[in-house]
Amino acid sequence: MLKKLLSVMEEKSLDGFFISKIHNVRYVSKYTSDDAYLLVTTNKNYFITDPRYTEQAQDECKGFEVVNWRTVGKSISEAIANLANGLNLKSVAFEADNITFLNYSGLSEKIEANLIPLTNVIEDFRSVKTPEEIQNQRVSCQIACRAFERILKDIKVGVSEKEIAAKLSYYMVSEGSDSKPYGDIVISGKRTSLLHGIPSDKKIEEGDFVLMDFGCGYKGYLSDMTRTVVVGKASDKQKEVYRLEQQMLQDALDVMKAGATSKDIYEASIKAIKDTEYYEYHYNNIGHGIGLFVHEIPFMGANSQAVLVENNVTTMEPGIYIPNWGGVRIEDQVLITKDGYENLVTAPKELIEL
Repeated sequence: MLKKLLSVMEEKSLDGFFISKIHNVRYVSKYTSDDAYLLVTTNKNYFITDPRYTEQAQDECKGFEVVNWRTVGKSISEAIANLANGLNLKSVAFEADNITFLNYSGLSEKIEANLIPLTNVIEDFRSVKTPEEIQNQRVSCQIACRAFERILKDIKVGVSEKEIAAKLSYYMVSEGSDSKPYGDIVISGKRTSLLHGIPSDKKIEEGDFVLMDFGCGYKGYLSDMTRTVVVGKASDKQKEVYRLEQQMLQDALDVMKAGATSKDIYEASIKAIKDTEYYEYHYNNIGHGIGLFVHEIPFMGANSQAVLVENNVTTMEPGIYIPNWGGVRIEDQVLITKDGYENLVTAPKELIEL
C-alpha cells in the first residue's frame, strides 16, 4: 500500500503526504487503533500519535518511525510542520476533506513546504480489494448472517427496538466480530419509513414491519446488510411492497459487474416501481463501497458517475419508504467480478413472517 502511495507522490511531484483519516492511516500502516496520523515522505515515514498508542504502533507499524507528537510540537499541526521542516520538504499533500480550519491554519502558518489539497487518493486504492481483504469481508458478512438467524427468535410482540438492537450486537460479537458491531438501525411499524432511524423504546406490535440494518467487523473489514421481517401475518399491502422491493434489488444486482455504471444500476433498480404508485417513495442513493469504513467509494445512485471495477466490494440497498405507513429495505453486500458479482450475504431474502 505504501508503494502505491509513493508512486502517486512521484507522479504529482510531492515530497510528503500528511494522512489524517484514521481508516487511511490503518490502510497504509496496518495500525489498528485510534488517534494517529502519518507523514509519508520519499525518504522517511513518520507515524504520529500520543503516548497511549506508541507501544502498539511500534509493534504494528513496520517501516515507520513512531513519534509522540507532544515531544515535537504544542499541537498536531505544529508537530507535522516541524517534522516536515526538519526534512526540508518542499511540497506536502494533505487530505482536504478531513482537516479542521484550526489545524489547517496552524499547519499553513508553520510549515515551510507548499501545501497541496487532495481528495480520494488513498480511497481510490481502498476501493479495489485484495484477496485478503475480500476474504475478511466474506467472514464479516457470514458473522452478520449468523447473527440474523439468531435474532429472529427474539423479535416478538412487546420487545423494544432497543432490546433487539442490543441482542443483535451481542450475537455478532459472540459469532466472531472483533470490532464494535453496529446494529444501530432497528426500527419497526410506521418508523420503518425512516431511512436511518435509530432504535427507540417503541415496543413491537402485531403486524409490524421490523427493519434491521446492521454489520460488524473482522480484522477491520466490515459487513453491512439489511433485512425486513413482519411480526405476525403480513397484510396484502405489506406483501406487495415487499415483493416490489425484492424485485428492485434483484434487478439492480442483475446488471452489476465490472464496467457497469451507477446510472445502469440505478435505472435497473427502479424498473419494478416506475409505473406504480410507489415510485415516489424510493430514494435516489442505492449503494456504496465498503471496506475498512462502512461508506466508501464507489457510491451508487441517480446522480453518481461511478463505474464499477473488478474487486470492488459494494452494498446494494434500494428501498421503498412510505411516510406514516412504513418501509422495506433489503441490502446485500457483493464482490464485483469481471462478468457479474458474488453475493457475500447469504441470509434469506424472502418475506419472513414471525
